[in-house]
Amino acid sequence: MQPLRAPERPVSHYRNGRLRGEADIREGGQPDAGGGAPATAFDRLAALMRGQPAPPAAPPAAPLAAPVPPRRTDGDEAQVALRAGPPVEPQPAPRGDPAPAFVSVRRTQPPPVQPPPTRPAPPQVTAKPAVFAPRAAAPRRAQGGDPSPSRLAYRMERLWLTPGFRIFMRYGLPVLVVLALAGGYLASDSRRAALAGQFTALRDRIENRPEFMVKMMSIDGASAPVADAIRAMVPAELPVSSFKLDLDGFRDTIAGMDAVADVSVKLKAGGVLGVTVTERKPAILWRTETGLEMLDATGHRVATLLERGARPDLPVVAGAGAPDAVPEALAILAAARPILPHVRGMVRMGGRRWDIVLDRGQRILLPEDHAVEAVEEVIALDKAEDLLARDLTAIDLRNSERPTLRLTAAAEAVLRGATQTEAKVTGQ
Repeated sequence: MQPLRAPERPVSHYRNGRLRGEADIREGGQPDAGGGAPATAFDRLAALMRGQPAPPAAPPAAPLAAPVPPRRTDGDEAQVALRAGPPVEPQPAPRGDPAPAFVSVRRTQPPPVQPPPTRPAPPQVTAKPAVFAPRAAAPRRAQGGDPSPSRLAYRMERLWLTPGFRIFMRYGLPVLVVLALAGGYLASDSRRAALAGQFTALRDRIENRPEFMVKMMSIDGASAPVADAIRAMVPAELPVSSFKLDLDGFRDTIAGMDAVADVSVKLKAGGVLGVTVTERKPAILWRTETGLEMLDATGHRVATLLERGARPDLPVVAGAGAPDAVPEALAILAAARPILPHVRGMVRMGGRRWDIVLDRGQRILLPEDHAVEAVEEVIALDKAEDLLARDLTAIDLRNSERPTLRLTAAAEAVLRGATQTEAKVTGQ
């Protein structure tokens, strides 16, 4: 039994045809043009060497439908050899013919290769038309021209790369264009006048609308004289547009009144101008050469009092600089509450201290400092010794270490007579 032998390598269609053509030439024939393999370039060369006419050239080989088979192992080659049969022995050439230049071995034709199964073609996807047409390519220069940009194009490109130039072209140039157009339009006097007239008419129509009109004014927290004075200060007659009312100026005018401590002015719903006033409360009367002035607790003027009887509950002060020392005067009067029914008023002396004037023509001369403590001492002496009921014209407390009493003329005469009588008795 002949041993199996695997072929050296797979035989391609091209090599198989060439081997069969060589075998036919070696036997003295020509390649089969009808049913055999087509003549190759090697077949034509062999025919020319023997002096025979060259067979027709082989048509171009069709592309293989199947890919190149993978490399086979020893086991695979043995199976191929069993299917192909026993190996072909080389045959000697006939004697009459010249020896061929080479010896070829006829090999069996390999089994046909099955083409791979064809896959179904993928569905055709129709591209949707673009929303915007593609930008047309810039026309190229004539063939053979210089592809580099011109000097002007290069400079413009470099200029566009400058940040300052880009900012100017994006913002500065539009602004300049708008300003130039506006300046050209407003250069005419008639156009400016017409534009101003249209603006004024439009503003008047808006300002005089009913929802912007102030029809009435309400005043809260003010007495009747102050309320009448405030109504007389309204800058325009009602109804008036709220745009024509200067609320800040009106507030400052009302705040400038002596009787007003604080004021707030605001517009209310329904076209009402609301004024809320906080009046100053009179605390003391200041007698001047022209009359009586009402002062508050800080010494600020409130109003002029025509008659003293209109406010009998208020104490009276006099003297230059009295308004500046009103807080001190009120403190002294508060300390002199036990003798307040006998107090007629207080006088500011030299702008430094106070004198309390009593109803019997008596005076209490208070020191410049610690005046409240001096008043408390006088009240204590009055309670202990009934000091104010005696014949005294003044109690001088300006020197706290040595208070002094000033007697009336009658008391002084009685005291002088008593002294003379005592001296006579002593002399005897």
